[in-house]
Amino acid sequence: MTEMVEAHRARVTALAARLDAPSAASERDAIRAELIALGKGLEHDLTELTSLKEEAKALVERWKSLQGTVAPSFSAERPVVVDHIGASTFIEKGWSRISLGDYIGAEESLTKALQLVPNDPQAESLLGWAQMLQEKYDEALMQFQKVLMREPANALARINLGYICLKKRIFGEAIEHLSRAIRLDSDRKATLYAHFYLGLVYLERDMFEDAQTFFQKTLVLGPNLIEAYYELGKAFWFNGQRDEALQTWQEGFTANKFNPWGKKCAEVLKTVEEGGEP
Repeated sequence: MTEMVEAHRARVTALAARLDAPSAASERDAIRAELIALGKGLEHDLTELTSLKEEAKALVERWKSLQGTVAPSFSAERPVVVDHIGASTFIEKGWSRISLGDYIGAEESLTKALQLVPNDPQAESLLGWAQMLQEKYDEALMQFQKVLMREPANALARINLGYICLKKRIFGEAIEHLSRAIRLDSDRKATLYAHFYLGLVYLERDMFEDAQTFFQKTLVLGPNLIEAYYELGKAFWFNGQRDEALQTWQEGFTANKFNPWGKKCAEVLKTVEEGGEP
């Protein structure tokens, strides 16, 4: 990519020199043709790079699925900010780096943005995402609390706080934030994950029937969230409902046998059929 950039830069430099030359007027048409060719070349390479960037994002999503309890998938909109002494550059860079899975780089960019524009809500929210996805739960908790102080109806911030409280085993607060997100019902993804995480909270507390209710609603809202099949099977199993558990894990594997959680459903099926425990 460096070679490609340098090649375009060399063409720009050469054209600038031709425009400054005494013969520029007589070469006007030739220079115009070169400028058009340069623009087309840049447009083509930008299209290719954009396509590669989207493929890289897809790889990041596949990598995320390798972790244990799935974190909320990053879904913040591309920031639209008025430039405050360069802060917008750092906010945009932070958003882009989170999208590509570079959470450390994102945290650095967003910290710089907040040094330039303290208390900017977009920068605070994005910084919370970057810290949460690094499992810096205490720092992320503070950022999302700041966001909710200004925007109590921010459903995505609510589910992120609920997820963090789940990971920190602060179950009462997790239930409060996740239930609030469900009542808000202002963001489809937030509502989906709020049900899923409430299922996990009740599973952790051995309240298996409540967990089943939330996992089942999760699958109604998002049939492609395959990890909900896996966790629902556990809720059935530990509640003594062996047949329902086996059926649920089979459904999860059938729904997407290539998904890491679909494969986990197949693995746990094999384990229990061989007399083991999930």
